[in-house]
Amino acid sequence: MDAFSNALIKSGQTNVATLLLEHYRELGMSNTEFLIYLQIKSYNDRGISFPQTETIAKSVGLTDNQIFQELHTMIGKRLMQIDTVQQPGQLARDSYDFTLLYEKLAQYVKKLQTETVTSQVNNDRETIFNQIETEFGRPLSPIELEMISQWLDKDHYQVGVIRLALKEAVLNQVYNLKYMDRILLSWQKKHLTTPEQVQQEREHRQQNQAPTSTNKSLKKQNNLPDIPIFKIGEKPKQ
Repeated sequence: MDAFSNALIKSGQTNVATLLLEHYRELGMSNTEFLIYLQIKSYNDRGISFPQTETIAKSVGLTDNQIFQELHTMIGKRLMQIDTVQQPGQLARDSYDFTLLYEKLAQYVKKLQTETVTSQVNNDRETIFNQIETEFGRPLSPIELEMISQWLDKDHYQVGVIRLALKEAVLNQVYNLKYMDRILLSWQKKHLTTPEQVQQEREHRQQNQAPTSTNKSLKKQNNLPDIPIFKIGEKPKQ
């Protein structure tokens, strides 16, 4: 094994969460502060919980005083803290703790997800508004817009289910929201909350109606008369 390979193995590796790498600036962390965090983490990964500021300064090309000021700023930003650990029978020792940084990251991701969901809901709302206006052939009134918003916000109907109710209304040539509301309410009472469940229920209903419709169709095609059934010896009923 050559000298480089040997040094590479002995020095170990430092893993950094990709999520933090992508969003550290959104957390209020500067490039210099992130570099200092990486240096400290690399020492932590090697079992050194509190590397000297002189050592960090040498690694990042700053003075000892500059590192001290950067660490002080990071503490003020609640990106890190210094903990004092007291082990039984040992002297107290300090360690760098970045729990606050990861708590900030968790809050940021949660906020990001909430904003994404809100944006999607608003897009869905605008889309369903436009679809209903297109099918009805007229603009929706403020009261109608409020009713649709209640379907989404209060009743929590899925957009796909509302689209199916709109399709039912159009097929029956009933262009008003009250009719759609009755359809949605009937599905809700049957616990049909997803487009897939509504489709399955519709297919099941069509299958049950199919034999009756087929018999009527065959009878009409063959032009067969109704044959009265009565017992022998009885007079047929008029």
